[in-house]
Amino acid sequence: MIAYLKGQFSLITPTYVHLDVQGVGYEVFISLNTYGAIQEKKQGQLFTYLHIREDAHILYGFAEPAEKEMFLLLLGVNGVGASTARMVLSSMKPDEISRSIIQGNARQLEAVKGIGKKTAERIILELKDKLTRQSLEVNNSVSSGNTAEQDALNALLALGIARPAAEMALRKVLSGNQQSGKVEDIIKSALKNL
Repeated sequence: MIAYLKGQFSLITPTYVHLDVQGVGYEVFISLNTYGAIQEKKQGQLFTYLHIREDAHILYGFAEPAEKEMFLLLLGVNGVGASTARMVLSSMKPDEISRSIIQGNARQLEAVKGIGKKTAERIILELKDKLTRQSLEVNNSVSSGNTAEQDALNALLALGIARPAAEMALRKVLSGNQQSGKVEDIIKSALKNL
């Protein structure tokens, strides 16, 4: 498994990039969200997933770990393939997808090209419990009597950081005991973990 690639972007298009990693050129398929994040960059890092099919090995890249995580969750849904998952991530940000699934908003998912009513309902049915459980775990670890962590989460969200990425960064800070208890210090540590 290739976890990530770091190198020079030799070609960037809205659907794929060519990433030169020490003289080896990788063709990596991306979503429009990732394209928006990297379109002006000359070099960078993509979190990757190698999708192996009978007839091809296809590398997918993501600007954020939260986007890769959502891609993998969508792939786990029966009837959702890699190209459909990429289309969903091109149409919506990971936190918007999570919100739609948790709230059971099938119409918002149906607005994505290639997602019909049955597929949208299946996505909600299969992922709602997983996403709700993840959200509860983070909220319990963040807000178990300690409002400093909750304030830090709210601040990260206000900075425009996607909820899954913010929660993951806070988990790292909390598990590593890297904070002094002050909201500012928790936010700084979490930003370093993004």
